[in-house]
Amino acid sequence: MSTLTNLSSSIEGLRDANRTQTLLFLMDNLIWPILLVSFLFFSALLPEIFTDYNNIRFLLYTSAGLGAITLAEGICLISGHFDLSVGSIAGFSAMTGALFLTKWAPGMPGVVGIAVVLGMGALVGFGNGFFISKFGVNPFLQTLSTLIIFEGGILVLSSTSIYNLPKTFTYLGGATLDLPLFKPMPIAVFFLFALFVAIFLWLTKTRFGRAIYAVGGDKDAAAEAGIDVDKVVISVYVLSGMLAATGGLLLTGFTGGATPTLGTAQLFPAFTAAVIGGISLFGGRGNVLNALGGVLLLGTISAGLVMLNVGPQIVQTVNGVILFAAILLYTFVGRYRERLLSDL
Repeated sequence: MSTLTNLSSSIEGLRDANRTQTLLFLMDNLIWPILLVSFLFFSALLPEIFTDYNNIRFLLYTSAGLGAITLAEGICLISGHFDLSVGSIAGFSAMTGALFLTKWAPGMPGVVGIAVVLGMGALVGFGNGFFISKFGVNPFLQTLSTLIIFEGGILVLSSTSIYNLPKTFTYLGGATLDLPLFKPMPIAVFFLFALFVAIFLWLTKTRFGRAIYAVGGDKDAAAEAGIDVDKVVISVYVLSGMLAATGGLLLTGFTGGATPTLGTAQLFPAFTAAVIGGISLFGGRGNVLNALGGVLLLGTISAGLVMLNVGPQIVQTVNGVILFAAILLYTFVGRYRERLLSDL
């Protein structure tokens, strides 16, 4: 009898553990059901129009540049930091590359211009990481100053848009891929998904990627475990700068040129997408693939509201409400998550 009782208790305990693991999985991936409900909602309001291939194609295409900038912000958040300068880095890097190819070194291959864009992003990111890690500058103040400097720097470089860029420079953000038996799709869309998968695998499958999570979770404990915290922080900001610059490159291809306002309005959408994708504001936790869901959710809502003839000011207000709701939601989810973990 005692054996049967112990067996029954073990089975019940296993069921409770499985139930808890299922709940934890659902809470960590809330963005996808929310995205599905939002898509179905606008599909019902705008039957045939919203689900049209051209609309979905445009929705994905417009998400590419924001997606890369969201990755830049998301990696900083996971490391326990944040970067207010991702939008200005995107715009300044793109403008630098465009001027290099058209005025400073005309005739150079577009690939060299791409290297200039990524190099500029890495350089600015290194500056952020260096002052934050080596001098202890507050990340908010450091990246705020960088934002101000390089937003102004874009206008110093050029107050007018730069067009007539080499096709190789705008190829990633502007070209379309025609596959047999499939409708045309911008290359930027394929690149967006590949970039998110690559960064996800790097963060979760490599020692350095796991070190980023460790630093974000507890910097002191990470240092005691032998992790070079300064190296991790600098590397995170260098990668963030390069990803932001990649976003600028994609936006340049999308618009057909580098504009003085390119990327400057992307900071808060990128931050919103990362947060509603479940990346913790306190560092150490988050899945960048879910941040992709956040990007697609913002794109879905923006596209739906525009098709309903809602003004851009209201769209921005809605994005702010979404961010506020996401912060509240994940605050409650985080508390419930801790309670579930304590019961395991």
